[in-house]
Order: sequence, then structure tokens, then C-alpha cells
Amino acid sequence: MNKLRTALATAAAAALGLAALATAPAQAAAQPAFLAASQMPPSSTPWTATQVFTGIPENGGALCAPYKIPAQNTRYREFSTELDTNGVQITTVAPTEADAVKLVDTLRKALAGCGPLLEQQNPGLQAVSASHGALAVEEGAWVYSLDTADPQIGITDIHLFSVGRDGRTVTFVRWGQVGDFEDAPLTAFRTTTKTAVNKLH
Repeated sequence: MNKLRTALATAAAAALGLAALATAPAQAAAQPAFLAASQMPPSSTPWTATQVFTGIPENGGALCAPYKIPAQNTRYREFSTELDTNGVQITTVAPTEADAVKLVDTLRKALAGCGPLLEQQNPGLQAVSASHGALAVEEGAWVYSLDTADPQIGITDIHLFSVGRDGRTVTFVRWGQVGDFEDAPLTAFRTTTKTAVNKLH
């Protein structure tokens, strides 16, 4: 009986050891963290945030850059206020660092040429894109804006975008509301972008 108990105890210890080994890689490969609602640029009404979803938003999540971010190994969170202000953060882990660099370049080119592309696709729309420089955070982040006006219906919208990278992980942040560029919290959005990149790992 003592031998049987010893054998069972040894088997149980071995099983526990295997279980620990199985869970160790999962713990080591922690998912990138996301912005909290309070870390979006200040607004006159509080921000709310959804849970973090797997994949990409239904609309691709980005004007001029829809579906350029692969759905695999990608998650996103959406943000909104009681006013016409909204945002999204999309984060993806690329297979290699070279793939991450390539994705950042693709997104930056799409955002830089956003205005002319929208005008081409939507006759009558006025759209102006602008680059607002790089941010010194991890492997870098870049900020862009898109100012659109539709004279036919009298609506203007302003969007701020950023793309940042930490190793193989790339994050994309968008902020938008009804209004003009003068209404955009560019300085606060830069802070939001730095926070987003710093939180990745």
C-alpha cells in the first residue's frame, strides 16, 4: 500500500510539473495592454470604453487604412463619449519584427495620402491630410490628421491618427469628432499615443 501511495504521489507530482510547464509559455506571452477610457484626450463628457475584442472592427477601424491590419493576432477596443466624439485602438502582433516594420510603413503611407484618396473616391468632398511628426517612444510613433468637409450636407469632421511600434507589436489609435482641425486636441493626442505604445509591453 505504501508503494502504491508513493507511486501515485510521484505521478501526481509529475502531472503538476507538466501542467506548470504548459502554462509557463502562456504566462510569458502576455497580451499587449490597451488604453483605458481615461487615457483618451480630455473631452467635455466622459469617455467610455468597450471590452477588448479579437480581430478588427467591422469597418476596418480606420479611414484610408481599412483592412490593412491583418485580423490574425489582432485585438481592438472602441471608445466613445456622449457627444459626437469617438475613437478606436487596434493592436496586432506581427510574426517578425520585419513584418511589424513593413506594416507601420504601410499604415503611414495610407494615412499620409488619405485626403487625396477620399476626394478621388467621393466627388465634392474636401479632405486634407497632414503629418504631425514622430514621437520618441519605444521603436517610434507617428501622428497624422484628416480634416474633411462635405459642402453638400454642411458637415465637417476632424480625425487624428497615430501608428506606433514596440518590437513585433504595432498599435493604431484613432480619435474623431464633428468639427475642424482647430477643435482637435493634438497635444493631448500625442500624450495618448505615447501612453498606448508604452502600455504594449
